Formats: sequence, structure tokens, C-alpha cells
Amino acid sequence: MTLETLALIALCLAVLPLALTLLNLPFFRRAPARADTGELVSVLIPARDEAANIEAAVRSVLADGKTPLEVVVLDDHSTDGTADIVRRLAAEDGRVRLETAPPLPGGWSGKQHACHALSRRARGDILLFMDADVRLEPGAPGRFAACFADPRLHLVSGFPREETKTLGERLIIPQIHVLLLGYLPMFFARLFRRTAAFAAGCGQLMAVRREAYDAMCGHGAPSVKASMHDGVTLPRAFRRAGYATGVVEAADLARCRMYEGFAATWDGFSKNATEGMATPVGLPVWTVLLAGGHILPWLLIPAALVAGSAVVAWMGLAGVLATLAQRAVLAVRSRQDWRAVPWHPVGIAVLLALQWVALVRSWRGHRPSWRGRTVARGEDAA
Repeated sequence: MTLETLALIALCLAVLPLALTLLNLPFFRRAPARADTGELVSVLIPARDEAANIEAAVRSVLADGKTPLEVVVLDDHSTDGTADIVRRLAAEDGRVRLETAPPLPGGWSGKQHACHALSRRARGDILLFMDADVRLEPGAPGRFAACFADPRLHLVSGFPREETKTLGERLIIPQIHVLLLGYLPMFFARLFRRTAAFAAGCGQLMAVRREAYDAMCGHGAPSVKASMHDGVTLPRAFRRAGYATGVVEAADLARCRMYEGFAATWDGFSKNATEGMATPVGLPVWTVLLAGGHILPWLLIPAALVAGSAVVAWMGLAGVLATLAQRAVLAVRSRQDWRAVPWHPVGIAVLLALQWVALVRSWRGHRPSWRGRTVARGEDAA
């Protein structure tokens, strides 16, 4: 393969996610204005050792004074003061309720079991599952409920504004939107609402119709209960059961700091890598797409200078500009930190390294853990 051919391939791979991002933006809409449906929204928060987060999370929900809602927090065997904080909040506001998680059975991951238990204790027609590190903007529960004015939808997932305060976080976390908008054809996802291959979601923030959730077993569905990545597995399970799902841009509805620092971000993304990109079939393809489109153009410029090829240099530069343009568009649309944009090729390299490490460790029989629990497999005890 000549250097010119390699440069042309790299340019095509760089332009692809930019073009798809621009095509996807009209379909990645924000939630509609709040609707007075009268339906009760149950905001469900699984909490395991979340004393540092839980009060701010609950108070952000309670700021919506117009939507009929309840806030149910499940204390999942916390060893800090999580339960005491929620009890105090419940004494202040009758919309808050504390529940205690039953023992974790074999074959379940901790979060999915907690969400399943929450759904059994909820009273609402609409269930809004929310992580404890998410902060809602006033009116957000009502706007999620308004999404279901479309009777075809049964699950809606929101992608919050991700707060990144260190370089390690900025390298990896913004890639969520790069992958979502750069490689998932949302026009097909909207057209084929029940096709599992086009399912997407964010486990930080997902709203479901209670009737459909119960009918397809919700977080207790076989493909979901042992998963660490319900942002992918739950929408897919809904679609396999014949229920439509959708996504909304929730940067104006919620914010979240997923992890603090590089080590926590690496561990957090690693725990569910093998349920996403890090599969024996998928990861080589992702490596070609991401390394070829987001890293190779940068390397072609010095290679062209050495080879004395102006054509290769210009194609490399065009590829670099395409990748930076995509990141800039996403930074504006999703309110990302601009300081992440110049680091984009490094972030892609780190993301791919993370995925390959996770895959190799999986081959060696390693089972990831999270919050002191080992990921469940089959009927193993967690």
C-alpha cells in the first residue's frame, strides 16, 4: 500500500464521523417543554456509599415543584452515612422515600438488582432512573415525562452534560459523544425504532413507561440483570421485546461528573468495556475506524514531510481538521470542556488502549469489580 493510498483511507475515515455527526444533530433533539399530563413520575436513585452525592442529587429533583413526583432512594448496603442523609431529607419533604435493598442474589450485578428493586417499590406511571452523581435542572422530570407524549416511545435516555475537571477525565469521557454521534446513524435508529442494533442509551439517566418496563421484565430481563452497562443492554432488551426507544440531548436538563481523575475514569470505563466495544469481533473494527480516522491523519503530516509528498501532507491536514471539527461541534452542542478538543487524538489512543486491556484481561478470566462487588456471571454469586 502506498503512502498516498493510506492517506486517502485515513481521510475517508476522518470525514465519516464528521459527516455522520452533522447528519445526526437534527435527530439528537432536546426534550420537549414540560407537559401537564398529571402522571406521577417516580425518580429512582440506587445509592451505594453515596454520602458525598445523594443530598445534592435529591434536592436537584425536588427543585421541580410543578411535576407530580416521588423520589425513591434505595440504600444498597452502604457503609457510610447515605441512609441517614436520605432519612433527613424524607423528614423535610414527603416526596422523598428511603428503601433498603434486599440481599444481592447470584446472577445479578449490583446496580441492575437495585434498579429492579426500586421499580417494585415505585408508584409512578413513568420511572426515571437516575445515578446519584447526576444533578437535574429545575423542571427536568416534567420534560422527561413530556417525551412520552409520543405514544410510540417506551424508553427515553438522556445524555447529560459531562463535567470534566482533570485532564484524565477530559481524555476519555467526551468520547461518549464522539462514538454516539459519529458512528450511530440516528436517522436509522429513529426510523427502525424496534431494531436492537440501533439501540443506544446512557445509564445515568433513563425514563421508561411503567407498563412496558414491567411487560419486558425491565432490569430483570436475562440480557440486562448481570450487565454492568444498562445504558446499552436495557434499550436493546426493550427493542427486542417490540418496544421503541429513543435518546435526547440532556445537556440542558442535567449535569454529571462521572468520575474524579484518570484512575477512576479508567476503572469506570473498563468495568463494562466488554459489553460495548471490547469484543473479539468488534474491537478490531473499532480500532481501524478510530485509529485510522482520529490518529493516523496526525501521523501522516510528519510522514509526508519525510517522504516529501505534498499530497499526503494536505490529506493528512484535511483529516486532522475533520476530526477537530467534529470535536468542536460536539463541544458546542453538548457543552463540553473546550480544553479537551486539542487532546482528541490522545484521548482516542487512551480509549483504545483501555478497551484492548479490558479484552485481554477478559480472555485471561479477569472479572471486573465495582463498588466492592465482582461482576456477576451466569448464576455465580456476586
